[in-house]
Amino acid sequence: MHRRSLIATSALTLTAGALGLNGGLSRPAHAQPAPLDPEQTILLDLKQGQVTIQLLPNVAPKHVERIKTLARQGFYDGTPFHRVIDGFMAQGGDPTGSGSGGSPLPNLPAEFSQRQFLRGVCGMARSSDPNSANSQFFIMYAPTPSLNGQYTVWGQVVKGMEFVDQIKRGGANGIVSGAPDRIVRMRVAADVK
Repeated sequence: MHRRSLIATSALTLTAGALGLNGGLSRPAHAQPAPLDPEQTILLDLKQGQVTIQLLPNVAPKHVERIKTLARQGFYDGTPFHRVIDGFMAQGGDPTGSGSGGSPLPNLPAEFSQRQFLRGVCGMARSSDPNSANSQFFIMYAPTPSLNGQYTVWGQVVKGMEFVDQIKRGGANGIVSGAPDRIVRMRVAADVK
C-alpha cells in the first residue's frame, strides 16, 4: 500500500459469515452475532462517527499487538488519512502525513494469510519490503484480490463502515491535499470506561 498504485474493483457488501468472522459457519438468520471481546476490539473515532474494528489475533498476532500497543499510547490520535482512493482504500497511521513515517518501534515481519482483502478489511501498509510494516494501515472500500497474500490482514470493520466511506478522498494518486480527515481517537475497547 505504501507508494503503490493498484486497480480497485467494484464494491461488495458481505456478512460476517461470508467474511469468515464466524469461522465460516452458517448462522440462522435470527441468531445474534457473538459479542466482541473488548480486548480484541478497536474503537476508531472519526469526525463522522465511531468505527468498530474486530482484531484478528489468530491471523496476525504481532500486527494485532502492534495496533493495540500504539492505540494504547495514543499514537494514532490526530494522525491523518493521507492516502484515500475512492473504490479502493483509506490509508492512515503516519504521524508525518507524508506516507513514509512510522512509529519508533521496529518494523514487523510479514504475517500473510489466506484472508481476502474484502470491503471493511484492515491491512497493514508496507514498502516493497514485505517485512517493513510499522504503524500505517488501510481500510478497504472494495475487494482487491491483488492484495491477497501480499499484505497482512489484522482486522475487520464490524460497525461504522458508513463513516469510513465519508473520509475525504485524495486526487488521482490518492494523496489527500489540503486538510485531510484525521483519526480523532483510536483505543482498545477494553480501555474505554
